[in-house]
Amino acid sequence: MALIPPVTVPGPRRVVSLDLDAPLPELVADHRGSSALVVGYRGGFPVTTLDVLLTDDPADARRAVEPLVAQTAGTTAGAEASTSVPDEDLPLISVVVSTIVARIETITTLLAVLEQLDYPRYEVIIVDNRVKVPADDQLPRILEGHNVRLVVERRPGCSAGRNAGVAAAKGEVIAFTDDDVRISPQWLRMIGSRFVREPALSAVTGLILPEELSTPAQIWYEAYYGGFSGERTFEPVTIVPDDVPGAMRNARARAIAPDGRVLKHFAVYGIGGYGAGANWAVRTSAFRAAGGFDPVLGAGVPARGGEDLAIFIDILWGGGRIGFEPKAVVHHTHRADLEGLHHQLHSNGVGFTALMCALIVKDRRHLTALTRLMPIAAKVKLKQLVTRLAGKRDAAPETVTEASTTSIPRSLAYHEFRGFPAGPAAYLRSRRFWRDVEEGRFHP
Repeated sequence: MALIPPVTVPGPRRVVSLDLDAPLPELVADHRGSSALVVGYRGGFPVTTLDVLLTDDPADARRAVEPLVAQTAGTTAGAEASTSVPDEDLPLISVVVSTIVARIETITTLLAVLEQLDYPRYEVIIVDNRVKVPADDQLPRILEGHNVRLVVERRPGCSAGRNAGVAAAKGEVIAFTDDDVRISPQWLRMIGSRFVREPALSAVTGLILPEELSTPAQIWYEAYYGGFSGERTFEPVTIVPDDVPGAMRNARARAIAPDGRVLKHFAVYGIGGYGAGANWAVRTSAFRAAGGFDPVLGAGVPARGGEDLAIFIDILWGGGRIGFEPKAVVHHTHRADLEGLHHQLHSNGVGFTALMCALIVKDRRHLTALTRLMPIAAKVKLKQLVTRLAGKRDAAPETVTEASTTSIPRSLAYHEFRGFPAGPAAYLRSRRFWRDVEEGRFHP
């Protein structure tokens, strides 16, 4: 029997939000798709997801969804606790969005939502990070009437853009998101409350859910990563380093549940499983202590990525703590076509190993740690890859359906893996590129 099955092109998959505190609606197959990613909510916050095969009989979907009601009973208490911080105790938060204005519709939607957030004190900073501005510039029209501050940064790269936004920010906390997401109204309140409840936290990351799963590429991306930044979890955790501050001999961290249980041990380089640049926040003091974003890393320069992970790793490396808060939710619009997905995965591979180079240049102790951890990481990655390509997610047997066993094209792994060896050379090109930018030799 073949280990990896032939790839079939999946049809559209609906993303359905279900209030598990209310009577379950009837779910049937229709023109929007014969399967669904069901996101179960309690107390207004997501607590679980389930892939469900839809038929013409609503009883089939109901049988699959009903166990979620019992499994998630009692989870609303956490939601109530997370909203109990008084408004006067919440920090001023600066929301920074760096954009090259490539997606007019999503920027417009984002701005409308940002004005309606349930949070007492915040500011929105939009960074115009375009190197060149077209004659028919749409940005002034988009921003007209919105209570935002515009910062202009013509040097290329999202790191330069975000750094410029932080430089103009007034908040005690900086929250970052992208211009292709839909933010939940409680997003900032969940972030601010977590910082108040855990004063030792340097950063907080949030949950990223798909906005839509309309195309095969979007479905494959969701299946490949299991939830944007990593294996999706709905339990808040605190990530702490295993070593004493400044030592990091083992370069390992642990994820701790609210009741003190250690859920997982992992290398600090795997912190991307608990956060991504589209949804996270950091204390301004911690951001500055880390030196801000490395302009040699990130989208818009040859290194392509890794700028957000560099901050996460730097925080843990220095003895800091990071909180994952699943009630701070954004919905991301994945790449709609396979070509775009291939490009994204290749960039992820390039960005990750470019990041490793940047870490080593900053602190040579990373070289020792990476050399020791590489064989273990390679074994874990290979096992994970085979499981993903075979379409086997970590679902309970009783919930596995055709919808939750989507086989994935091998080309996804190919494009990501071929990016890994290209990262070091990309990092060197990126350093030369940024040197040209700083010395005025860059001409777009």
